[in-house]
Amino acid sequence: MEKKVFLKRIYHRDRWRLALIFDFDEKLKEKVRTIPGCTFSSSHSFFYVDDTEENLRIILSTLKGDADIDISAIRKEEIGDSGSGEGKKFKDKGERPDRDNEKEPAQISEAGQKDIERYRRWLEAARYPESTIRTYTSMLERFLLFVSPKSAAECNSDDLVRIVDEYIIPNGLSHSYQNQMISSVKKFYSTIYRSVVDPGVFTRPRPVHRLPNVLSKEEVKRILDTVVNEKHRVMLSLVYGCGLRRSEVLDMSIADLDRDRKLIHIRQSKGFRDRLVPVSEKLIGMVDQYLVHYKPTKYLFEGQQRGRCYSEASLEKVFRAAFDRAGIRKKGITLHGLRHSYATHLLESGTDIRYIQVLLGHKSSRTTEIYTHVTTHSIQNIRSPFDDL
Repeated sequence: MEKKVFLKRIYHRDRWRLALIFDFDEKLKEKVRTIPGCTFSSSHSFFYVDDTEENLRIILSTLKGDADIDISAIRKEEIGDSGSGEGKKFKDKGERPDRDNEKEPAQISEAGQKDIERYRRWLEAARYPESTIRTYTSMLERFLLFVSPKSAAECNSDDLVRIVDEYIIPNGLSHSYQNQMISSVKKFYSTIYRSVVDPGVFTRPRPVHRLPNVLSKEEVKRILDTVVNEKHRVMLSLVYGCGLRRSEVLDMSIADLDRDRKLIHIRQSKGFRDRLVPVSEKLIGMVDQYLVHYKPTKYLFEGQQRGRCYSEASLEKVFRAAFDRAGIRKKGITLHGLRHSYATHLLESGTDIRYIQVLLGHKSSRTTEIYTHVTTHSIQNIRSPFDDL
């Protein structure tokens, strides 16, 4: 029996949104998370996207076959499409747009669905991580919706340029989103439809050089001290204590912890690379205590269903709740900020940057060197010439 998803138009955070309301289901939740721009509201306990017809099309296509989508509520609304949040609000019935004349939301054709499935199978056979497979297939789905009713085989180089010029840039989507779209579609056409288009026409955005957002050791402690749930506390402690990516924590099996050598074996992480990272005795003790109480069967951290790993979105939510409880006012801090903080604190304590590169699993030392611009260990000791005036 298909799950029911109700779409409702709500005014949230100063703009109109489409809320996705449904009873909890882990598989459905993971599917909803693949929708570009989809965000979870912890205060209202639902996922939402910006209220646009484009996003409605994406929702209908993404959840097709996985859920029965009820859009009756939004079709009865007396508020017009707000686009990016700056659209007109219709105050009375006379100003309401004529929904009967609107185009039906485009959906991916059966051929398009088959293309996506072929792409998914190729990525699986090439042993791409599950998170990458979800991202790449979601991006391809977005591209096929954009070019609809054309099929993938009918596309040409102009279509690849148009999605950047007419969709990504006008909607203010991020540099990373554009790069993911480019990587996904290029890979698709170089593997599934090799002779259809030239993927080289895609223009990647100029790199944005931003400094990582980091926390002080005191702030990290404040965050961890607010976490009462033992599983949540151990997961966040591993992210900071070992400088792990969230996927690395969640993909860990019980056997990946080597207690005798005080090491964690990270397997097939970003770039298909294995590595060993040191783990403190204090953290090993926390993990052992956790294992006594929770008794996972396969993954070190499992979700509500035994044998299935804890979800990335749930872990991010755990961190956000702890961050808010700690009363820290810094902006731009996410769960990944714990990893940034680990690297910065190691550098400030005198650890050679080459070791930090190995610990973080960076392929290039240039990636690690960004932390030399973040550390305040030496900067704070620089005397300003103003003091000599």
